[in-house]
Amino acid sequence: MEQLQQKAILVGVNLDHQEDFEYSMEELANLTEACHIEVAGTLTQNLPKINKSHYIGTGKISEVRGLIEGQEANLVIFNDELSPSQIRNLEADLECKVIDRTVLILDIFAQRAKTREAQLQVEIAHMKYMLPRLVGMRESLGRQSGGVGTKNRGAGETRLELDRRRIEEKITVLSKELEELVAHRQTQRKQRKKKELPVVSLVGYTNAGKSTIMNALMERYNPAQEKQVFEKDMLFATLETSVRNIPLPDNKAFLLTDTVGFVSKLPHHLVKAFRSTLEEVAEADLLIHVVDFSNPEYERLIKITNETLKDIGITDLPVIYAYNKSDLTDYPVPKVEEDRIYMAAKPRIGIEELVQSIRTAIFKDYIRCEMLIPYDQGALVSYFNENANIESTSYEAEGTKLTMECRLSDYNKFKQYVIEADS
Repeated sequence: MEQLQQKAILVGVNLDHQEDFEYSMEELANLTEACHIEVAGTLTQNLPKINKSHYIGTGKISEVRGLIEGQEANLVIFNDELSPSQIRNLEADLECKVIDRTVLILDIFAQRAKTREAQLQVEIAHMKYMLPRLVGMRESLGRQSGGVGTKNRGAGETRLELDRRRIEEKITVLSKELEELVAHRQTQRKQRKKKELPVVSLVGYTNAGKSTIMNALMERYNPAQEKQVFEKDMLFATLETSVRNIPLPDNKAFLLTDTVGFVSKLPHHLVKAFRSTLEEVAEADLLIHVVDFSNPEYERLIKITNETLKDIGITDLPVIYAYNKSDLTDYPVPKVEEDRIYMAAKPRIGIEELVQSIRTAIFKDYIRCEMLIPYDQGALVSYFNENANIESTSYEAEGTKLTMECRLSDYNKFKQYVIEADS
């Protein structure tokens, strides 16, 4: 059966003249469209504090009703998380299905989740959101079926009819399965650490171009097509963490990770559920903060990303700002200014400059030296050929002389063979 086309009225309250309120409402419209729901109208109200019973002032209820009738809307979406009683009261007075921003984001995440880990994270967050709202949700079931907020990849009406205890039991079971997947990923992280490869993590607002940058680097340095990550011009195209090895021509390499994009008012249940995924970021040696420079609100988006990073405890990692989509502005590209790179990943402009900045930031523990390695240590010569940047090789009476740039740890380990080193 074809699902009924949803038309929504968006409602927001501007508390004490928030400076980012207009953008927040614009973002709500983008999220709504990302869920394939038509925005039929928008209504906002300035209030010193939220109305406890209905979120908006009671006088505004009739205005919303008028919009619902006039636009033939069948859904009202609020810009903040509503309490269970607010949902109940609003649905009773508006005689229409009511959801909030949190449900909208959860629904988008549910549609985009591809891996088992991402699906579990979304499902747990969704259930934790639902728990206190079961009563109100159950009452609204008869009002409307299908669509956002009632259909969450199998998290539909039947789930809402489950009692609290069964939902809590399900959360426990799913959390255990998620813990096992997280433990497996932590093991993989430890193995990667043993290889001593530096980790560079792409972070930024959703749809800033993180996956496009990853694919551009893969294309240039590790062109195996099956390793390309999914990229699309839409909100939250990437929910799973992808890790790729970027081997550079001089035998240096780093791991690049691509993570879920951020958005303002990211639901706390979701941040909590995705914490394990975001831990990949916490363990990075360098962050590439990808910014959609073509967005007139780009400074606000930087702020939202920085606040989200701060919320998950990431405050002191070195950062390079990749001002992506700069080709859509009047700014010259490519251009490097201190910790900022103006680039355009899609047409592959500025990729070399980005890699050069990454190199400067992460390959500090390298040293240029000459080693004379005895002929009976041939395996060591092979090791350096694979793990160091060999500038020249000559064969002396006592052994093989290598002029190279190698890791400081290797230099210290084989110090007895060093005959000259740059201080």
